[in-house]
Amino acid sequence: MVKIGLVQTKLGQNLEENLQKTSRFVKQAARRGAEIVCLPELFAHPYFAQSRDERSFALAEPVPGRLSSFLAECASANRIFLIGGSIFENAGDSKFYNTSLMYDSRGKLAGKYRKMHIPHDPNYYEQYYFSPGNLGYVQVNTGKIVIAPLICYDQWYPEAARVNTIQGAQIIFYPTAIGWFKELKRDEPFSARRWENAMRAHASLNGVFVVAVNRVGREGDLRFWGGSFIADPFGEVIARASPAKEEVLVAGIDLARIRESQEGWRFLHNRRPQSYADLIR
Repeated sequence: MVKIGLVQTKLGQNLEENLQKTSRFVKQAARRGAEIVCLPELFAHPYFAQSRDERSFALAEPVPGRLSSFLAECASANRIFLIGGSIFENAGDSKFYNTSLMYDSRGKLAGKYRKMHIPHDPNYYEQYYFSPGNLGYVQVNTGKIVIAPLICYDQWYPEAARVNTIQGAQIIFYPTAIGWFKELKRDEPFSARRWENAMRAHASLNGVFVVAVNRVGREGDLRFWGGSFIADPFGEVIARASPAKEEVLVAGIDLARIRESQEGWRFLHNRRPQSYADLIR
């Protein structure tokens, strides 16, 4: 068994207050026994990509930097493995990324993943800010289990989940910032269910656990729909957070379920990779 903590937060304009709250919630998760804790996407700031504004580039920072030091301290102080949601990374040479940093219980950087799939839609103008990731897909052994981070829009791409599984991931974490705007609520009222179903399918078809961590609250034209959850390797939701409230969700997962799903249904064993060449055309 491994205990997982999901930190579902509401973000305000004051960075210090956001960090203090995040620190309290991580501590709460650790006190409740969480060994691995995950934060939401862009956990330190309101979701600035609702508009294209050059001033928002001031929020980007290098690694190491203020936020990476904060995450390292949270991990070491609470003796947990921390998936730091994501930050707005300034990588130099005019390169900016949406980057997930992972720290072990000593506060040592254990892995770094840059979001691969970048949306560009009304209220989600991320291609204005972020380049696609250039580090590939990343798997990290925490000592008890192999985890892989993907970030928000990555969740719509089954290829990313499959590659991580083939490379050994047992849990895929999706730090996320997604919610309703007026037109989406009107035209696609099923979107929150679709979002969850997509990731449950990744869990089921790959025989791995999937953990999605969203935020809540209203920011500009977006109302984030929360609903952070854990799906088991059969695609069943075993824990789910509120759609509207800040929450620290902690749940135990049974690693034996991975073997039961993968060996029972043999989806991975019966793949026909030689027939998939068109996927990379």
